[in-house]
Amino acid sequence: MAELTLSLNKVRCMNCAGKIQAALSALPEVQSADVDTHRAVIQGDISAEHAIATISALGYGASFNYHLQLSGLNCGKCIGKVRDALEKHDGMALDITTTELTGQGSLAPQAVIEIIRSLGYQASAVTQQPATRYQLKLSGLNCGKCVAKVEAALADCDSVEKFTVSKTAATVVTTSSSEQLVALIKTAGFEASLDSEQENTTAPQTAESLEPQQQDTVNEATTEPTAPITANARQFMLSGMTCASCVASVEKAIRSVPGVSHASVNLAERTAMVDGTATPDMIAKAVADSGYGAELVEDEQSRRARQQAQNEQTYRTHMRNAYLALGAGIPMMAWGVFGGNMMINSTASQWGWGLVGLITLGLLATVGRHFYVNAWKAFKHHRASMDTLVALGTGAAWLYSMFVVLAPELLPDMARHVYFEASAMILGLITLGHALEARARSRTSKALEQLMDLQPPTAIVVDNGREREVPLAEVKAGMLLRLRPGAKVPVDGTITQGDSYIDESMLTGEPLAAHKKAGDTLHAGTINQNGSLLFTAEKIGQDTMLARIIELVRQAQGSKPALARLADRISAVFVPAVMIIAITTAMIWYYVGPQPSSIYMLITATTVLIIACPCALGLATPMSVTVGVGRAAEFGVLIRNAEAMQIAADIDTVVLDKTGTLTEGKPQVIAIHPQQGFNETQLLSWAASLEQGSEHPLAKAVISAATAKGLGLISPVGFSAKPGYGIEGKIGGHQVALGNLKYMQALQIAAEHTESTAEKISEQGATAIFIAVDNQLGGIIGISDPIRHDSLAAVSRLKSMGLNIVMLTGDTETTARAIAKQAGIDHVIAGVLPDGKADEVIALQQQGKKVAMVGDGINDAPALAKAEIGIAMGSGSDIAIESAQFTLVRHSLHGVADAIELSRATLRNMKQNLFGAFVYNTLGIPVAAGILFPFTGALLSPVVAGAAMALSSITVVSNANRLRLFTPKGAQLPTSDRKGN
Repeated sequence: MAELTLSLNKVRCMNCAGKIQAALSALPEVQSADVDTHRAVIQGDISAEHAIATISALGYGASFNYHLQLSGLNCGKCIGKVRDALEKHDGMALDITTTELTGQGSLAPQAVIEIIRSLGYQASAVTQQPATRYQLKLSGLNCGKCVAKVEAALADCDSVEKFTVSKTAATVVTTSSSEQLVALIKTAGFEASLDSEQENTTAPQTAESLEPQQQDTVNEATTEPTAPITANARQFMLSGMTCASCVASVEKAIRSVPGVSHASVNLAERTAMVDGTATPDMIAKAVADSGYGAELVEDEQSRRARQQAQNEQTYRTHMRNAYLALGAGIPMMAWGVFGGNMMINSTASQWGWGLVGLITLGLLATVGRHFYVNAWKAFKHHRASMDTLVALGTGAAWLYSMFVVLAPELLPDMARHVYFEASAMILGLITLGHALEARARSRTSKALEQLMDLQPPTAIVVDNGREREVPLAEVKAGMLLRLRPGAKVPVDGTITQGDSYIDESMLTGEPLAAHKKAGDTLHAGTINQNGSLLFTAEKIGQDTMLARIIELVRQAQGSKPALARLADRISAVFVPAVMIIAITTAMIWYYVGPQPSSIYMLITATTVLIIACPCALGLATPMSVTVGVGRAAEFGVLIRNAEAMQIAADIDTVVLDKTGTLTEGKPQVIAIHPQQGFNETQLLSWAASLEQGSEHPLAKAVISAATAKGLGLISPVGFSAKPGYGIEGKIGGHQVALGNLKYMQALQIAAEHTESTAEKISEQGATAIFIAVDNQLGGIIGISDPIRHDSLAAVSRLKSMGLNIVMLTGDTETTARAIAKQAGIDHVIAGVLPDGKADEVIALQQQGKKVAMVGDGINDAPALAKAEIGIAMGSGSDIAIESAQFTLVRHSLHGVADAIELSRATLRNMKQNLFGAFVYNTLGIPVAAGILFPFTGALLSPVVAGAAMALSSITVVSNANRLRLFTPKGAQLPTSDRKGN
């Protein structure tokens, strides 16, 4: 009996895994099958082909894993030779260097080895090191959340097979060494050491030595086979990329360079992250050889400046070119539409239209130059893109027209029509679309920039009692740093002297500042509100929490979406197909057609190319997106890219952050419960007067409430504060104390009889503040961050759209349930760490959900990036706004419903346009090729072909403009619409 392990894809949840396991177990040659969402381990005598076929029949994918050691490969050409030989077989996804091959595919590993050996190279399977069981002592873990962090670090390590973790110890089965294991846990922020009993043994215990009871409780380390980017990765700015096929070409070129271990290309940012030992010159040369440009980014600041300058220059260039092309094309088209002669029927018309042809040639050589250059590069590398379509269409129209001008006598009278205006208009319209894309990209590709702006460029170092300001790069772990009021924390560390309130809203998303004192931890990017602090630097550079969040966002944004751009995928087949049809048409008419066959051949072939002009296909998606994005902006929804709208249309689950999303994000006094004969006005006046001397965030809520009611405030006398408890002082001759229940108990003020009232306040998601006057309880003030006035209606509207609503928050279960009840939400996930929100989104995705995440804090940024769609609220602590594909300018959850409805409408419009474009080509190309000639005795005139081409473009644009009239159900009309009514 043999064991067969297969990698799985398209398996989104354990229900899918259960279906596969049931199907495999039902096979007579299978003894047992263990299946999860990533792999299938099969015991029995079943062949790999039979197992893969069984899984594929269920609609899922299965493949072999490869990890081979290579020798004899000396350069990129050797790598390319191996890759070409293997990728002839379907389903091969490989990462090849001169020394190693990894990946997945449909061939058995031994078959892969034989193919490589047949090429003259050596290949062998990498021998897996025996798994070893280690017992580790842990320190620094204080709660279940700490344990979860260590478990997550172990689960993300490919060499870890099984583990069990407590707050004091860990048992790990891994192929790594003990030193590597200890270092891994330290990167999670905790200390680890090998158990002394295991250190005294001659060799660690093997995995088989696990006791049965331990094996029942260990965790399976199930991770996806990824190669993470390391801190040594280099970033390159790219040029020349226009579509998704370009991304694949650039990645393939970079990965072929010896020494490259990982490469990830980001189309939106026009950047590549490359890891490995290859030199920048080698990488840049490989990219240049593939037809694109690459330039090493020395530092993030220069990348940001150069990228913005590049986008702005691209926008200006495209707009200038669009004006030139449309300025020439519109008059020419108007001349033909309003009865002007566009036929060549005299010497004068030849000279006149010849001059127009030269002007159009000038446009092709200037405005359209990049289309032809990119099309030529694509041709040399055996690719086809949208640039190929544009070059073919405009080139065919110009060449045919110029042929008519130079030799009209060779063509029938009715075929002596020129199409210079088609070339000019196509260039103008598509270039205008590119300009709008460049402008949008310039405004919306700032996610990492805003995250990085949180960290100050300098820090104040205290050395022998003297303070000096140094660049952040010079700060080392262990240095003593000064943090002044209002300053941002430069690195992670621990306070050694002083106390203050720290605004951590950019990390936690919560509006209340946290009180920090000696011994507490500070995080980079947070803001010191009051007080001066001394703290010791502990985690610097890439080790800070802010850096980790930035890295999570970077990796999430660099990951590959499941949905590629439809037009580019089809154009790769469409363009060669049109060329083949044109050539085939020409040959048929030359050999079979009537005399003069050469004329018929030229007319039909040219007509095919003209009628198959890519203008309709090229405009089908951009026009819908342009109008849809503009309409969305009128409703306060800013959209980052077209793909986001495409994905948002299929969302079935909306995850809402609590603070600042469902709630206002601003603490307010929501209730006052007087006791002992006092009234609300008295209590609020005394409390607000006393809070004037306080630095606590809740003080602002109390003072604001008193100010709103026009109450006069008295300066406190003998004010004192007890951090963590409350404040005390004299107000108008009365001794007033304000604080929590523990403070009342410390002052020996009876408050037990009000515990039920305090509990009711807590159940509303509020904080209960007790006020005592002259040593007796005066009452309780409830301060809360209330839900927005329209949250309940917005949630109800989202539910009516068939969406599953989930609330995700770091708050306690009680508070979270209280807020969720007010908002009408049934599914609540509470107590989530800032780093864990992305994991919760992934968990929902593994259940088969298509998730939209709505948030507003930097702690939401990784989750916003991991979700299929990230939607950021545009006010409050919205630093993570650029990590999302959607931004809501008007701070209302109705914007989420508007965004999804508009996305659905836009996707529907795009499909209509693409369908119309393809139906037009499907019908038009055969007619242009002369399929009706045997029945009618006539060919389609190039004039009609040109008119049909123009009509197809007008139809696409007109259909896209219908989106301007679309209004989401239940949405408030924009001001422009109301005026129109």
